[in-house]
Amino acid sequence: MADGTDSGFSEGQPSGPGGYSGPISPDIDPLNITTSTVDLEESLDMGAEGDAKSTRDDITALTQSSLAGLRLDDALASDVHDLFVTVDDPEKHITNMESYITYRVTTKTTRSDYDSHEYVVRRRYQDFLWLRERLEATNPTHLIPPLPEKHSFRRLDRFSPEFLKTRQAALQKFLSRIVDHPTLSFNENLTIFLTAKAWELASHRKQAQGIMGKMGSSMRSMAAGYMLKNRSPEYATMQEYVNTFGAKMGTIDRINQRLLKEMTDYQQDLREFGPVFTLWSNSETELAPAMLGMAGGVEKCEKALEQQISDQEHVFAPPVKEYILYAEAMKAVLKRRDSIQMEYELTIEELNRKRNDREQLKMSDQSYSLGAFLGKDPEEVRQQKRTKLDTQIEELLKQVEVSNDSVECANADLKADLERWHRNKRRDVKEVFSELCDRNIQYYQECLSAWEETLQEINQKSELETASTLATPTSSCPATPNLATPTSSITPPLPATPTKDGTEGGAGDGEKQ
Repeated sequence: MADGTDSGFSEGQPSGPGGYSGPISPDIDPLNITTSTVDLEESLDMGAEGDAKSTRDDITALTQSSLAGLRLDDALASDVHDLFVTVDDPEKHITNMESYITYRVTTKTTRSDYDSHEYVVRRRYQDFLWLRERLEATNPTHLIPPLPEKHSFRRLDRFSPEFLKTRQAALQKFLSRIVDHPTLSFNENLTIFLTAKAWELASHRKQAQGIMGKMGSSMRSMAAGYMLKNRSPEYATMQEYVNTFGAKMGTIDRINQRLLKEMTDYQQDLREFGPVFTLWSNSETELAPAMLGMAGGVEKCEKALEQQISDQEHVFAPPVKEYILYAEAMKAVLKRRDSIQMEYELTIEELNRKRNDREQLKMSDQSYSLGAFLGKDPEEVRQQKRTKLDTQIEELLKQVEVSNDSVECANADLKADLERWHRNKRRDVKEVFSELCDRNIQYYQECLSAWEETLQEINQKSELETASTLATPTSSCPATPNLATPTSSITPPLPATPTKDGTEGGAGDGEKQ
């Protein structure tokens, strides 16, 4: 890239992002922009007045959408909501080819660009995916909220009530973030999504960008990260933060999945543990009360753990996964922003090269040029080349102007969305971790209460048994000799004596013989 002190920049050369004239320097702070709508309109009038109209015509859809976002900042500040969307009523559809779920999307609005104040349509996951892709294509410098993954919960059937409830909540959050955005909420693709009938939406989906176009955009964004020479430290810091944030959220998600597996295994052990005490009580009558009490305590803990697992999976895990996807979306926006700046830098490099060629043309000898060999006058050849270079320089100046506006708008869009994202992140993270703490406290309180009740029940039954034993009447005890009876009245049995025939007989028999 040529040095910014090149004298060629005196001919109406537009200032770079952040007010810098010439090539971008690492010292620029692209986020420190105070560009207003009036400033952007005035920037289009730089240079000759006759070129203003053509320069305006060269402003891309990117710049137009960015300007719309700047004009709608006041609406955001005033917190005016005139568009409300609700996602509910999941319904299963079975066809010969596939089975899928649709959700009812209800829209209520007072905006004049809607023909009615209320719409009710049914949309499937692929329709939501189409909407996000179109928003990303038409607003490349805005942070588009992520959609939940198609198969986020491997432990659940995608038609199970638990999965549908979680998916419905995620789709509701996705649309709520869009309709609350000052720019995305006015996108025509959102209007089509909210109002079009099924066959109308299908025709719009067929017109979507092909896979080759998506691959081309992705490759350009990836190349921009490697080719960009002068990325602002502000964006380098932002990129580092997003990478660190995504890594931390990924670690939390992996640990949570591991905890869920361990908790599920522990729940299965508890389910097998409780019946052991019940069966034991059938064979140990004396221990039956204690065994049944233990079985009851284990069952209560297992039920509390089941609820804890459900909350951990359906309440805590989805926000964590959402912000992992948010980190990926932020990386994509930063790459697209780098791609826009790269185009700006390449345009300036080409402009500098053309101006250097024009300066060298003044001192070059055209006697040995191709035109001179063809019989043209060397001075005429020089004049033709200069005219061509002047035309190219003039066109490049317009391109630099457009690219400069695009970079400034991209910086402003990214800064506004980043601030909005930080606000939502602080609120969501605080909420999800507070709920996690409350659920853990509730779980352990339920387990503690279950074991305290079990211990109290066992102690009460033991006390009742002891009291019952002490209150048993003496008649039930084995008979004992009466010590008051005289010894003379007690006649011990006489030993047996042998008879003549060898048999044993009593004393009476001996006397008789």
